Amino acid sequence: MKIKGKLKKIAYSALALTIVSIAVFSIYERASDFSGGDKVAVMAAALTMSKGNYNIEYKAAGVKKSVKKKKTTETQPATQKPTTSSTFSPKYYNTFSSHSGKKKYPIYTKQYRVGGEKYDNFYVKNNTSYNLDIASAVKKDLGFKLEKNKDVQVLIYHTHTSESFIDCDVGYYYSDFYPRTTDTRYNITRVGDVIEQQLKNAGIGVVHDKTSHDDLYTGSYLRSRKTIEKYLEKYPKIKVTLDIHRDSIGSDTFKVKPTFTYKGKKGAQIMILSGYDPNGYFNFPKWNYNLRFALKLQKECETKYKGMTRPLDFGNFAYNMNVNTGSLLIEVGADGNTLEEAEYSGKLLGKAVAQVLQNSY
Repeated sequence: MKIKGKLKKIAYSALALTIVSIAVFSIYERASDFSGGDKVAVMAAALTMSKGNYNIEYKAAGVKKSVKKKKTTETQPATQKPTTSSTFSPKYYNTFSSHSGKKKYPIYTKQYRVGGEKYDNFYVKNNTSYNLDIASAVKKDLGFKLEKNKDVQVLIYHTHTSESFIDCDVGYYYSDFYPRTTDTRYNITRVGDVIEQQLKNAGIGVVHDKTSHDDLYTGSYLRSRKTIEKYLEKYPKIKVTLDIHRDSIGSDTFKVKPTFTYKGKKGAQIMILSGYDPNGYFNFPKWNYNLRFALKLQKECETKYKGMTRPLDFGNFAYNMNVNTGSLLIEVGADGNTLEEAEYSGKLLGKAVAQVLQNSY
């Protein structure tokens, strides 16, 4: 009996070791999403990233976290501290101020180029069960048409308004780095400003809202939804709403900044998200029109600014994109990118959005 018991323990141990080995190998392979990177060097990144490419675990108001769960939760990304009240630091993080007693961690520069299905000059990660025909979808008309006037037809807003960036490109950060601030001189609203200006330059009517929706992180999408509805009532000709974020990639001990170079200048890669709702669960019946918009914008960005985009994320979510057929969520860089890099990408993104919208005239 003792021998049988020992044999069972050995068998269970062997099985457990096999499972762990398979998991580690899968993570190792997933690390290839980092274009040009050493898999071993970035393996830890894959361990900390949901879906292997970005750290968004929260869902829009009324949207479940995955198709298997029925309740909606918005949880804080692992690299940011949970907040229960409006206590964000109003000051921007300063790399060169005193960080006595704080640990220094690395920021890795990576370019995400390959992932999912390739079409023409870009990639799409289809995280749904939908049999996506990219070639057909990208050629179809948008689900809206802009008018040739100066009426407000585009809304730019930020569900996570306090998201901010590193202050300079030094390749490291200290353990007291907190990439959120209510100071609009330094947070994601600065990127929204640049996008707004490019649309104005193209003669497109746009309004940029800077309401803070994430003083309390939970419920951010409910609050931003109310903001959207307020603007839709005030400006009934709005056909496009852009929720501009920045991503967070890495862990507590390292960060990865998605980066590309255009005309010799470094910028933050963007990631466009487009939702899917086959069963009406998210009240998102025209998701396929939003997807067309996302695909056209992805293609325009890569055509004009090669390497600017990470693979488009097509998944089971809505993130308030169900307000109309021209709504998208776009991640501009990550918290390891500098504000300057993010603003540069915002400028290029604004130009690309303007071109796609002008093509709808």
